[in-house]
Amino acid sequence: MPPRESITPGEARRAAIAAQGLAAPRPAGPVNLGHLRRMLDRVGVIQIDSVNVLARAHELVVWSRLGNHPRDLLARLHAAGGAVELWAHEASIGPPGLHPLLRWRMARPHQWGGLARLGRERPELLDEVEAAARERGPITAADLGPTGRRGPWWGWDHAKQALEVLFWHGRLAARRRPDFARLYDLPERILPPGVLDAPVPDPEAAHRELLVLAARSLGVGTAGDLADYHRLSRREVVPRLAELVDDGRLVPVRVRGWNEAAYLHPDARIPRRTSAAALLAPFDPLVWCRPRVERMWGMRFRLEIYVPAEKRVHGYYVLPFLLGERLAARVDLKADRKAGVLLVRAAHLDDGDAHEVAAALATELRGMAGWLGLTGVRVDPRGDLAPALSAALT
Repeated sequence: MPPRESITPGEARRAAIAAQGLAAPRPAGPVNLGHLRRMLDRVGVIQIDSVNVLARAHELVVWSRLGNHPRDLLARLHAAGGAVELWAHEASIGPPGLHPLLRWRMARPHQWGGLARLGRERPELLDEVEAAARERGPITAADLGPTGRRGPWWGWDHAKQALEVLFWHGRLAARRRPDFARLYDLPERILPPGVLDAPVPDPEAAHRELLVLAARSLGVGTAGDLADYHRLSRREVVPRLAELVDDGRLVPVRVRGWNEAAYLHPDARIPRRTSAAALLAPFDPLVWCRPRVERMWGMRFRLEIYVPAEKRVHGYYVLPFLLGERLAARVDLKADRKAGVLLVRAAHLDDGDAHEVAAALATELRGMAGWLGLTGVRVDPRGDLAPALSAALT
């Protein structure tokens, strides 16, 4: 890419959408492990979330980019050695090559209250839980609870906490059962061959690589955007940005209307236009950084799961709808498995003509319902887009 001094907000949006693989058409035929492997390499990190009112967020990230696909595809990729679970952007799924780049973090003390204290104050518990995994793995926390007790002071809470601390530090690795329970085992029994033996860069070198990966997945971003992608400390990584610019691995740009300097990946593609149409999980990499969403699209997007029902503005589990380069609407969705329908509990218009947006959204909702094994879509009369969406579905 030739050097650029500035880009427009529209170019920044299109660069971000293209970098996330949302500007490309979905596969026309059956979706296979190759499609998923390439998608994971592009987005870099998929955040894991357990809320299953619609489908789990990491499944929805795949749906947004690949469309109709076997719902066990992520588990199959993990089993084939093409993905690992690790702490990246929160609990995440990433390519195997990400694991060595995060080992500097694994070597640091655990950062969260009770788990940090457990690591300091109960090293003997960690050793015993690790020995149990070595002897009996793969194990769940329940295997170390009352029915599976193997130590004189294990309760479920302490066993679960010990497993999480060991996972954080890389002493154990993890994969998921079909019921989403986390299975813990020795790293050499879960991680793909070669990952444990891969060279481990020092923290500063790892930070540089992680920033470049973030820029590739974001297209363009501020220092805060790039640091947030793998949950890095902005203070620690700002000096690395200047080094990457000097090396030509990041291109400094000014996005008109942004108050902060931005960085463009040298290989970033900025389409002239995009025909993207996708529902985005609340934890989709395109929208998980809320200040970035507000800066780029003018949408104040908040998760309202923990807000009392009477105080919610847009709904319980709300997905933004990407149409072209706009976040055009947001819908509160639920898979009503008993009734066999995809329920739109609320639909709100954010940007564009209601009938145009409703027509495109109806197509996306029908496709999602089919992927989830539901027979149709039902719209509740809540939100200013609900009448047009109901008519489009009819």
